Amino acid sequence: MQIETKIKSNLKKLNNSIIKCRKCPRLVKFREKISKKKRKQYINESYWGKPVTGFGDIDGKILFVGLAPAAHGATRTGRVFTGDKSSDFLYKCLFKAKISNKNSSKNIKDGLKLNNAFITLALKCVPPGDKPDSRELNNCSNFFNQELNNLKNLRVIVALGKIAFDACFYFYKKNLNLKERLIFSHGEIYNLPNSIKLVGCYHPSPRNVNTGRINEKKMVSLFNKIKKLN
Repeated sequence: MQIETKIKSNLKKLNNSIIKCRKCPRLVKFREKISKKKRKQYINESYWGKPVTGFGDIDGKILFVGLAPAAHGATRTGRVFTGDKSSDFLYKCLFKAKISNKNSSKNIKDGLKLNNAFITLALKCVPPGDKPDSRELNNCSNFFNQELNNLKNLRVIVALGKIAFDACFYFYKKNLNLKERLIFSHGEIYNLPNSIKLVGCYHPSPRNVNTGRINEKKMVSLFNKIKKLN
């Protein structure tokens, strides 16, 4: 109980540091621009407009990692994979795999909970063109490292998309001396240092869904497979 309380306290401090971060001028400028120049259907909403923290079960064995907040999803709502079409598809699949208690992720007050899983982002701010530079990823790698250190039961990292996969590879190569070259492939499982497994997964984007690269059946099948990994 004391350990759990300490972890919650550590994550609260970490999240406060993330929210206040202004290390990357390009990202700060872009996220603030988005928050002022709102999408038409959200014109009456107040955008979060700050870095986005992780969310979920701190005792979970599974960590889902996306690249960065969506411009009018998490940058608007303040919660990772919330309020956009990618999150709609992702949570339909997570719910069917019994990893979430709801089949959608609309806003931070919707009662959503994750079962045995935590979800975060390699980059905490939305980058222009969805393309961060190496310096920006490096700045955020410290936050990612602290998240990993606080997820004491972590066994599996699921990278949602190639860029998130490459960001995880970059992190482990830089910080934990990973020498093997890891190639992104949907469903491919790699062994990382500290007995962690890295799983490649197609990003739940409308483009991937509409082109048939991924569908609910394939995604749910992978999630069920991931639940069995130790």
